Amino acid sequence: MSEYKRNYVNGEWVESKSGETFDVENPANPSEVVARYQSSTEDDATEAVESAAAVAAEWAATPGPERGRILRSAGVLLDDRKDELTDLLVAEEGKAYAEASGEVQRAIDIFHYFAGKAADLGGTIKCSSTLNQNLYTVKEPVGVAALITPWNYPIAIPAWKLAPALATGNTVVLKPASLAPGVALELARALEEAGLPDGVLNVVTGSGSTIGSEFIEHDAVDAVSFTGSSEVGEIVYERATKGGKRVQTELGGKNPTVVASSADPAEAATIVANGGFGTTGQSCTACSRAIVHESVYDEFVDELVDRAKSVDIGPGAEHEMGPQVSQGERDSTLKYIEIAEGEGATLVAGGGVPAGAKVESGYFVEPTVFVDVSPDMRIAQEEVFGPVVAVIEVSDFDGGLAVANDVSYGLSASIVTDDHAEANRFVDEAEAGVVKVNEKTTGLELHVPFGGFKRSSSETWREQGDAGLDFYTIEKTVYDSY
Repeated sequence: MSEYKRNYVNGEWVESKSGETFDVENPANPSEVVARYQSSTEDDATEAVESAAAVAAEWAATPGPERGRILRSAGVLLDDRKDELTDLLVAEEGKAYAEASGEVQRAIDIFHYFAGKAADLGGTIKCSSTLNQNLYTVKEPVGVAALITPWNYPIAIPAWKLAPALATGNTVVLKPASLAPGVALELARALEEAGLPDGVLNVVTGSGSTIGSEFIEHDAVDAVSFTGSSEVGEIVYERATKGGKRVQTELGGKNPTVVASSADPAEAATIVANGGFGTTGQSCTACSRAIVHESVYDEFVDELVDRAKSVDIGPGAEHEMGPQVSQGERDSTLKYIEIAEGEGATLVAGGGVPAGAKVESGYFVEPTVFVDVSPDMRIAQEEVFGPVVAVIEVSDFDGGLAVANDVSYGLSASIVTDDHAEANRFVDEAEAGVVKVNEKTTGLELHVPFGGFKRSSSETWREQGDAGLDFYTIEKTVYDSY
């Protein structure tokens, strides 16, 4: 075991009141314990919320440029530690090194981006209908924000929730996912060293049902931002809104790439493979359905199978695709593969656990491709969250668009086409919050809104960019007569 990690509450690194801990294992080598964390209690969560509430007014009154200076300094510290943070992310989550390094860089970029935004926060000036009166708006922080984040992007997602919350003057309580909490605690360490006042950020590790419940229901919490599964997110939304809180949820996906008749099959296969097998398929925007025109279907399948079979699988520190994050996640993926075969889909690549010394002890699964998939099969309707792509054949563009939209999710969707009219129709008619043309479904810019339709989101507030600032602020209108 390399480290013993404590909670960060009211500016101090403290143990849980329970006196209990849990271990995080390396998913590429489960016998290796990466670090030990606090199994926190409801009382720990309550103390965190009360610490945030106690300093909320003081932090809200801190000038925006000063808040931005702290975020910028923290970003510099994260940049100085980029290699160390990347190693920790790979060890806990299993992600390939290049992907992990890119994720850490994204967190750094997010801190710098919102550092600049903190100095520009303001309202609007309007023309009054009354003489001798100034009429304008100001933006104020919501108050205490509770952030509940997932394991699949364990530093990027906490960063893109945390940075705008702090930039706009909110205090924060954060519960990172228990499978990979280390890099979120390192965000707190960087902010502490950058001069963030005590109590403004509090990070508590442990059970979501315990910590998350208290964060969601405590009267002092004003806003809740959750990223995770649709099933849990819908419960979070119901409970938080019942308490009158502002709520933002980003949830699951069943993301399609439509391959049109004009597409180059090799190019399309590369786009689908990158979107479906990248991050071991453990991304809410991962491509899990390739909806392919019959005229290019056979060639596309051959190309996609070649790419699936060529993926270099092994520990993330040295290989192209790492393990799934846990045995439970791998078992779930293997179960969906079994279900797909039982429903009549044809397995043409992968479908099992890879062989070899470098993968024998970890939670590895092969990149998997199914054909002969009908749109009503579970493999075409339910989120798998592993490197599995279902290929569905269609006879025309309208049929492909209909299949793309015929799911309960609507997070990301893409089309590969050389037909400009088809591209424009897809942009207009795809039921997804992110739509891409000749691009993979994964990958997001940090300065534009991100969120989904249908069960992929609460459809309330978007994340990232100016939309991320909107969630954490409330507007006041001022009538100033003189």
